[in-house]
Amino acid sequence: MLEVPLVSIIDNSDSVGWAVAEVIGSSGFKVLVFPSAEEFIQSDHMPRTACLIVEAQLPGMSGLQLQSHLASAGRHIPMIFIASSAHQPDRKLAFELGAISLMDKPSGDRALLRAIRLILKPGDTG
Repeated sequence: MLEVPLVSIIDNSDSVGWAVAEVIGSSGFKVLVFPSAEEFIQSDHMPRTACLIVEAQLPGMSGLQLQSHLASAGRHIPMIFIASSAHQPDRKLAFELGAISLMDKPSGDRALLRAIRLILKPGDTG
């Protein structure tokens, strides 16, 4: 039996994080929401995360800093960045470090789910 992939969301806005989680969870994925990159790193769920959706502009460790930290630790989790137009991460650096997609906030549910499904093809569990 295949394990349902875990999608972790890091967003310091509870309403945004839980709204995105509801959409993803209703599509059959396991979902966890973290208010900060630091809490995600310290969790027991990081090794099981198959896809990471990250607000680019976080207090404390930013989305790009998290991506760099994970890459230097040998953890290559496919990432989707969500950012307001005023807080776009360095696109070139984000893609060099392995970002799969950069989406404007608010992102459309269909576009986000399409990106997740491209990352988590059937049979992938992270």
